[in-house]
Amino acid sequence: MAAQTPQGGVLAPPPGRAPEPAATLPAALPSGRFSGPLGRLRTAARTPPGRLRTAGAVLVALVLLFGTVAAWQSADRAAAARRLASRSEPLSQDAAELYRSLADADATAAAGFLMASAEPPELRKRYQDDLETAARLIPQAAARSGASTEAQRRLADLSRQLPRYAGLVETARAINREGLPLGGAYLRYASDFMQQTVLPNAQRLADTEAAALDGDYDAAAAVPWAALALGASALAALGRYQVVLFRRTNRVFNPGLLAASAAVLAALVWTAGGTVAAGTGLHQARTQGIDPLRALNRVRVEAMQAHTAEILNLVSRGATEAYDGRWDALAKSLTAPAGGPGSVAGLSAAAPGRAGAQLADARQWFEEWQRRHADAAKLDEAGDYEGTLRKTLAPGRDDTAEAAFNAAGQRWERAGQAEQTAFEAAAGGVDGGLTVQAVAAALLAALAVGGTARGIGRRLAEYR
Repeated sequence: MAAQTPQGGVLAPPPGRAPEPAATLPAALPSGRFSGPLGRLRTAARTPPGRLRTAGAVLVALVLLFGTVAAWQSADRAAAARRLASRSEPLSQDAAELYRSLADADATAAAGFLMASAEPPELRKRYQDDLETAARLIPQAAARSGASTEAQRRLADLSRQLPRYAGLVETARAINREGLPLGGAYLRYASDFMQQTVLPNAQRLADTEAAALDGDYDAAAAVPWAALALGASALAALGRYQVVLFRRTNRVFNPGLLAASAAVLAALVWTAGGTVAAGTGLHQARTQGIDPLRALNRVRVEAMQAHTAEILNLVSRGATEAYDGRWDALAKSLTAPAGGPGSVAGLSAAAPGRAGAQLADARQWFEEWQRRHADAAKLDEAGDYEGTLRKTLAPGRDDTAEAAFNAAGQRWERAGQAEQTAFEAAAGGVDGGLTVQAVAAALLAALAVGGTARGIGRRLAEYR
């Protein structure tokens, strides 16, 4: 570079040397590793305020995720509990009641046929009431089943099959009034149609609704593990960062983060406590309502089928042994030891206290029915058809097998009402508690987010 004189002039270069070019500034800084917006962001994140902002964003995201998941899972369980109490369990009971009405109509029609002109008005009314109950429950169940195509198809089939069965029974009654033996054949055909077509269809409907009930129960009783894990993680992260701030700033408390921790802890405890409370209520609903009702429905249905076989055996007048075989198979199931599937003795073990007395009385009447049936069977084996008929059913008498069966059925019905009441009492408020839990989780999470933002903001203010 050329030297300058004290007066500011430029000295000439030495002889034989070319003049140096004038120095210039570089056009741009060399490209470094963290150049550009991303580089500046990374550089800023490594400063104390940047670390504070990053930690605050992570804490806010974790708290928000916890609140969202807790509120969503609680709301989903509340909806399932609401369906359980207001739709799936009543619909399951409607399906079971529909089956019982159809089975009882079959047995009552056979009893009325045997009595012919001596049929008491109350027996005829019972048959008509059974058909009316079935006709009422079919559209009621269709309305409740919603978009379930399987249930709708079953109900549509039943709505077509019920009038056909009723028509066959009326044909059998009309022929029987004329004294023609063809009436018995028509009645047996009607009963076969009921037993082999209508009742299996009703049973499949009941199975479909029972599966829907189980699905709603499982969804309502599910433990929100994701929410609990996220809540514990958020609480641990908030506590950990407060320890970090204490070591850096020597300040014992950060009011914002402390409030956020308290809100997350409250939401976590509420979620856990609400889960335990809902689980307790749902467990009572199952053990005192759902399970006992299913066992009772199974016993009542099998008892009605056995009673139908008992009556149809008299209608057939020994033409077939099928009804005796059906009676024997059902009686074996019903009289199994306590705890056996579908046994009368096993009902009391699962029933709530209010139903226990009714079930105990029903069991005594059931055993009396078995004894009276055995006495009638002995007369039948001896060839005394009229004596068998009088021992099985007779208008105005209370010492028949029919009377004992009806007495047991009345007590089973009262026990079922008590078990239904127990279910409603246990499951009725579960959905409301879970709904409140969902709202509380969302509000407490919002409060925790605000506390976190305030706590981090106060530390950031110290760097301004």
